[in-house]
Amino acid sequence: MFIEKNNEIRAALFQQVDTLTELEFNKKPDAETWSPKEIIEHLVKMEKTITKGIKAQLADPNSPKAKKKPIQISTLRFVKVKAPSHTVPTSDYQTKDEMKALLHEARMELLSVYTSSNLIDLRSKSLKHPVFGKVPLIQWFPFVGLHEKRHLKQLEKTIEKIKGHKK
Repeated sequence: MFIEKNNEIRAALFQQVDTLTELEFNKKPDAETWSPKEIIEHLVKMEKTITKGIKAQLADPNSPKAKKKPIQISTLRFVKVKAPSHTVPTSDYQTKDEMKALLHEARMELLSVYTSSNLIDLRSKSLKHPVFGKVPLIQWFPFVGLHEKRHLKQLEKTIEKIKGHKK
């Protein structure tokens, strides 16, 4: 089930974050690359956006049914996707603990929506994705983990650059 997979990805993400000092966490390796903090902030904003979207579609009696999409490809980093503007992180300094807490809160809200929802509605309603088009609501829960896995790879590369070595 998606919950276990998402939890594994989250644990790996937090493990990477925990290797950093607060300064490293907020450091951009170069002008074009997000800092580890910015990657985590993007994940927070994304998860909150998805949760809000699912809630809105659950409340919409006209939310259309959609065919399953190949969401697994979202982990492939060579498929470039520009982050929607409302999910772009700020450069504000924040601690690792603050960001981890925000990410945890976002996940708890998403899981609350899942556990309080009717599976029939989750399968028969959809939410638009910028690449896949309309995606059944039920697929958005594993998508969150896949999206996070994509950014875990980005985080690992960013940490290598910040620490100045390759693994």
